[in-house]
Amino acid sequence: MKLKRFLLRHFPPGLGLEYVQGSDTKMKMIDLLDLTTRSDVEAVAALLAAKEPLLTEGVRPALERSLLALQQRLRDSANHRYLRHRTLRAHILPLTNATFGRTGERCLTGSYDRTCKLWDVTSGKELRTFEGHKNVVFSVAFSNHDEKHVLTGSFDKKARIWDAETGDCVQTLWGHSGEVVSAKFGPDNQLVATASMDNTARIYSTTSGQELGTLKGHTGEVVVLHFDNVGTTLLTGSFDGTLALWDTRTNQRVGVLAGHEEEISHCQFNFDCSLVASCSFDSTARVWDPRLMKSLAVIVGHEEELQDVTFDYTGKRLATCSTDCTARVWSVAGDCRMVAFMQGHRGEVCKVCFSPGGSQLLTASQDRTARLWTVETSTCVQVLEGHEDDLFFCAFSYNGDVLLTASKDNTCRVWRRDDHTVFLNGPRCGSEYPHKGLGLVHFSTRTHVTETK
Repeated sequence: MKLKRFLLRHFPPGLGLEYVQGSDTKMKMIDLLDLTTRSDVEAVAALLAAKEPLLTEGVRPALERSLLALQQRLRDSANHRYLRHRTLRAHILPLTNATFGRTGERCLTGSYDRTCKLWDVTSGKELRTFEGHKNVVFSVAFSNHDEKHVLTGSFDKKARIWDAETGDCVQTLWGHSGEVVSAKFGPDNQLVATASMDNTARIYSTTSGQELGTLKGHTGEVVVLHFDNVGTTLLTGSFDGTLALWDTRTNQRVGVLAGHEEEISHCQFNFDCSLVASCSFDSTARVWDPRLMKSLAVIVGHEEELQDVTFDYTGKRLATCSTDCTARVWSVAGDCRMVAFMQGHRGEVCKVCFSPGGSQLLTASQDRTARLWTVETSTCVQVLEGHEDDLFFCAFSYNGDVLLTASKDNTCRVWRRDDHTVFLNGPRCGSEYPHKGLGLVHFSTRTHVTETK
């Protein structure tokens, strides 16, 4: 085996080893979830070399340069101010959902007007309108990696797969007897999973549109679902207060995570799918081991219903938000202690997400604002204002250079990072202008460096 080059994944940090074995070129990925801006690069390189035969002494200088580049990207992602760039206005009725593409160059919106729209984030231009649903479009998603297809789920009890270039519907996914409220592509885009108010989830083939299985077992509406990284396990969350894990090869339920006393509002795998987090209207969040099917921790502290939960890229911290107008960050290790408390919104906080490097938290609220917080100090560093109704969505792009906020005022706003203003602490309020792409950079094992999309 001979190493050809390193490929760097910026968020979360990772090192790809492209090597030749015989006549074949292969790649091995090493996750560097413990790498921080304070890590000793020489020590990290030595530890990696001791475990990986491909990392010989001859490539040590290139290995250390690669690690330094990853560290620098983490530094660059920290604590930025954002400027308002575009307002996307085209839906004639309120929005229901929004999502970024992998690179942050395009986004999707769904609406009560029964359409999904595809947008160019930079220009604000509407690229495509996907029309055909007979009721509210509630869920929108891009196909993974290539973004060649768009997936929508609707209150008309169907999901549809669309060609992103032509706008044509290529598959209509039938079978549910209730509203489809979530729809996701599997990691390799061969499967689609849907969640419905009919108490079931279903799995379909993307190529044929054929239903491959109906996942029955929940006694309440299924409101959220996620595939694991390889696509063999599906996680579902239900208003019956439970989570379920399903084998997508057999369509059988392999486990139930029970303990919440009220409806599940959200759930999520961490990056390597070794943990599951959930939140509930019972005012608690939980961390679970999906292999042992057991609860590892119950997180208490919020005074009212929890609306959202998310891991940072390391899987070691968890953010929650609540109708009590606060967001909080918890250490997942040990006793799940609270490490940050974000207080300042004047309305329910319905969405929370970490920046790609994990140093900032973005929250969306019914007080018509989004806020940026520094996780280390719990400080509000910027209030993103301008929407005229409740916010229900916010997100960072993969590289963290763009933010997206969506509101019941029928608009999305695009906010671009102000690279001339970087700050560590102190409020920046009232400004008018604020699942896993790879983001690979190629480092040869000599000195040549090139960047690829």
